[in-house]
Order: sequence, then structure tokens, then C-alpha cells
Amino acid sequence: MSALQNLAEVNVNISGNLGSIGYGLAAIGPGIGVGIVWASYIQSTARQPESAGLTRTYAFLGFAVSEALALLGFVVPFILGN
Repeated sequence: MSALQNLAEVNVNISGNLGSIGYGLAAIGPGIGVGIVWASYIQSTARQPESAGLTRTYAFLGFAVSEALALLGFVVPFILGN
């Protein structure tokens, strides 16, 4: 094998690993977002228990939006990858 073929194989292996590392780093933001959403829901329910039904709806909407970002970060490398 030539040196150029060796370099090409190394490049493919590195880019595959960087995609996994990139997704791991990209999942930090939605994880923090989900934590903030549920912490706010718990705090609002503790302050005003009678509004728990209304705020629960907003908590699930915030959770869904945050998780959608994590799922996009997981799917996009597969779409744009080789």
C-alpha cells in the first residue's frame, strides 16, 4: 500500500470518531435545557400548586423542543456523512 492510501484510511477513521465526539458535545446543551425546563416546572408548582396542570403542558412542550435539538444533532451527521 502506498502512503497516500494509508493517509486516506487514517482520515476516514478519525472523521468517524470525531462525529461521535461531536454528537457527545452537542448533547450537552439539550441536556442542560431539559434540566432547566423541569427545574422551572418544579419551582413553579411548589410556589403555586393550583397551576400545576397548566404549567405541566408548557413543561412538556419545552422538553420536546429541547429533545428535538438533541435528535437533530444525532441525525444530521448520518445525513451529511459519507
